Amino acid sequence: MGEVNLTDVRKEYEDVVAVEGMDLTIEDGEFVTLVGPSGCGKSTTLETISGLTTPTSGTIEIAGRDVTTKPPKDRNIAMVFQNIALFPHMTVYENISFGLRLRNFDKEEIDRRVENAVEIVQLEGMLDRSPDELSGGQQQRVGIARAIVREPDVFLMDEPLANLDAKLRVAMRTEIQRLQKELGITSVYVTHDQEEAMTMSDRIAIINDGQLQQCSPPLECYNRPVNTFVAQFIGSPSMNLFDGQVAGEALDVGDFSVAYDTTGTPLVDGDRVTLGVRPEDIYLADDAGDIAHPSTPVAVTVDVLEPVGDQTYAYLLAETDGETTELLMSIDPDKEISEDDTIEVVFSRDDVHVFDGAGDAVVHSLVDPSAAADDVTVEGEA
Repeated sequence: MGEVNLTDVRKEYEDVVAVEGMDLTIEDGEFVTLVGPSGCGKSTTLETISGLTTPTSGTIEIAGRDVTTKPPKDRNIAMVFQNIALFPHMTVYENISFGLRLRNFDKEEIDRRVENAVEIVQLEGMLDRSPDELSGGQQQRVGIARAIVREPDVFLMDEPLANLDAKLRVAMRTEIQRLQKELGITSVYVTHDQEEAMTMSDRIAIINDGQLQQCSPPLECYNRPVNTFVAQFIGSPSMNLFDGQVAGEALDVGDFSVAYDTTGTPLVDGDRVTLGVRPEDIYLADDAGDIAHPSTPVAVTVDVLEPVGDQTYAYLLAETDGETTELLMSIDPDKEISEDDTIEVVFSRDDVHVFDGAGDAVVHSLVDPSAAADDVTVEGEA
């Protein structure tokens, strides 16, 4: 069993708190990615799991054993780093088997494990090569094979793909997912790349300023962010956020207002809120018939268009009383709009998020699921 438990883990360096009150359980065989901005504490968290760093307080358990103060060699873990650190004077076989030879495994067992690992990472026929005869992807596979032969309870990976080019990163990302599913080993993966986190993980642990913000399956983090930090961090491009307040049965953000169903929500008239909508949930007003509950049309000016292939990002400006609000919309590339055009857009109110004054999520839709479209009134100004 490779379950990992962190209970109230704290790590501080003099006057800097790197990890604060981390409570996290990673189930046996689960792939969990730690993600967040630079300096958020994700690598420090991984280091406390590995034993490279001892937490200031709290406890860490691996496979049911308290390993808080145990060195890495006594945790039955295997690590893959951004810097692969292969021995240049050793062959592939010698690099993969190095840890086993240090532990005095017999030759037959070493050969068995190396042969199994090489087959898994598809490096057959390369055991006699030196690292400088391998491509970047092949070198990374050697590093992974070196971890596999340990037959650990837990894999720990700290940005292992960061030094690879974009195309190879995608290929290796798929390889790591395949390997993890095949081996069924609990895996903790650190990255700053949210695309890696979204595509590879069973769950994503999003960290900011040393604190765990949300740990959920990727699509739940995307569709139901617990606060404004998660809402903006997960998703590329980021969610649009607008500060406003509750005005009767509408959310007023100054340049426009959006009606919402007050049934069952804790919002009251006058509350300060933040309204969030993802770029793909903003539509041209001409396409309002494609969505169930559109908002009132909002007049905007097209500022910049960014074609990116299968979609175009349109940066929009809404102006009222001399103040400008910026919006980002994602549309099909065949839509005929141009920079400096004045157009009208609508929001899909089923997909609008509301956060309270502290930034915590209140609701993830402005529509009562039981309400018919004809029963929903929309008020607002263009």
